[in-house]
Amino acid sequence: MSVTPEAAPAGELSALLTAVTGLREQVAESALPLSLPGAAAADVTRTQLLNQLDDYVLPRLRSLDAPLLAVVGGSTGAGKSTLVNSIVGSTVTRPGVLRPTTRSPVLVHHPDDTRWFVGDRVLPGLGRITGAPAGAGQAGLEDISAVRLVAVDSLLPGLALLDAPDIDSVVSSNRDLAAQLLAAADLWLFVTTAARYADAVPWGLLRQASERGTSVAVVLDRVPPEAVAEIRDHLSSMLKEQGLSLAPVFTVREVPLDPAGLLRPEEIGPLKEWLTALARDARARGMVVRHTLSGALDSIDGRIDELARATTEQHSATRALSKVADTAYAAAAVGVERGMSDGTLLRGEVLARWQEFVGTGEFFKQVESTVSRLRDRLVAMVKGEPPPAAELGEALHSGVAALVTAEAAAAASTTARSWRGMPGGTLLLSQRPQLAGSSDDLPDRVQRLVREWQDDVLELVRNEGQDRRTTAKVAAYGVNGVGVVLMLVTFAHTGGVTGAEAGIAGGTAVLGQKLLEAIFGDQAVRSLAAKARAALHDRVQELFGAEAARYQEAVESVEVPRDQGRRLMAAAMGVKAAR
Repeated sequence: MSVTPEAAPAGELSALLTAVTGLREQVAESALPLSLPGAAAADVTRTQLLNQLDDYVLPRLRSLDAPLLAVVGGSTGAGKSTLVNSIVGSTVTRPGVLRPTTRSPVLVHHPDDTRWFVGDRVLPGLGRITGAPAGAGQAGLEDISAVRLVAVDSLLPGLALLDAPDIDSVVSSNRDLAAQLLAAADLWLFVTTAARYADAVPWGLLRQASERGTSVAVVLDRVPPEAVAEIRDHLSSMLKEQGLSLAPVFTVREVPLDPAGLLRPEEIGPLKEWLTALARDARARGMVVRHTLSGALDSIDGRIDELARATTEQHSATRALSKVADTAYAAAAVGVERGMSDGTLLRGEVLARWQEFVGTGEFFKQVESTVSRLRDRLVAMVKGEPPPAAELGEALHSGVAALVTAEAAAAASTTARSWRGMPGGTLLLSQRPQLAGSSDDLPDRVQRLVREWQDDVLELVRNEGQDRRTTAKVAAYGVNGVGVVLMLVTFAHTGGVTGAEAGIAGGTAVLGQKLLEAIFGDQAVRSLAAKARAALHDRVQELFGAEAARYQEAVESVEVPRDQGRRLMAAAMGVKAAR
């Protein structure tokens, strides 16, 4: 159901106002932080929609009986200010002699209508200045962040004119403000000239006005008297092509201005009569308002569709960035697991220290000779004085720390490399260059992790050796010594080790396994090794989780809520239902 502003029941208007207010909140909360394809255009759409809701739709819904606001817009040098001064009959806005002209937009109204414009009912983002500018008729610079209000008796109540900056100004702030003011208009009074009426920039805005249902009237200025009919007909055909065939066209011939610098009455007579009729006829004004307001509301769906698609793409992009980091650190955890079970940690320094620990490197050459020799060696080790375990423990510590550090570095490198090729990734890396590698304090945290894991293993040994018989065996060999052997057995699997190392690692496993079985028993050793491995796994997962969280925090700083697009669409449906 379409609501006509001049005769809308209060309840229906209240529901529509509530729905549009809710839509405005959703649009304001939406964000497009990543530079994805189409995001810049969608962000412009978002800004324009927000401005139109704030500057026109909401103010008009709250005050349907407010004066009709006609914004006078057009190209540089089209004669907008001269036209406004001529309609009013005095110089209330300063024509620009210098280009570009940077000055406050001027809103001219009848004194009885002052209350409608002194506050922030319309154009709430702009300040207010009152009175005609000093030195009218001379070019100068003013702050464009305010609207200059000029009250004149010559303009009838019910109609206000707003002289806007040039729509094709070389100053971007002027162009942006002009577009914003046109979106705030009940009526766009488009001023062009016989020489420039086909320019591309104004026609882009005219197409936008047509698409959004804005009421438009055209003033064709500075037309050579002998070419009035020809140019007017051509302009009318162009308007028809853009869906603006109903827009009235007023022609101003190229003739000298009067002594006061104003257009002569006969040149602006038809336009002034038309505007006067609007000011006197509440129903006619209501029709203009209805047409423009309905057009603005009709245009919401298409713009919300664009914005919702863009927000969905933003969410998908941030999710993809998050997944890369999660996958990289999950792979790093698998890498540590693999390094714990493929014999990697039994090479180099660890092997050398283990040989010293058991007394002789010759043992490994005899590992397959006879079972009896192995048993003799184990008995001798359990009954005799154990050799120092510190150096072997330190070698294991260094090996584990190096493995964890290397896998963390690989995960950070993989994440950063992938992000550089993904939408939004380069932006986040430029904002947080430290994400190109692991945390600065990672080495210290890894060292602490391994020490704490070794403490976990020693605690397992103490807890397992609490009965009398086992306590004596552990005491004979030393808690630290037994703990070191348990750490080594935790890693003593030969998958991935080949050649001579396979025999060495296998011998390491057999000897360590038998030693622990002699102390705790077969089943207990398997349980202890599993617990030690799980304890290290948990600590590594926690560490890698903290490293991955750095990337997640970066993503969260720009992350678009998953349901943002749905909420935008729901708010637009709410407006449609309220209408």
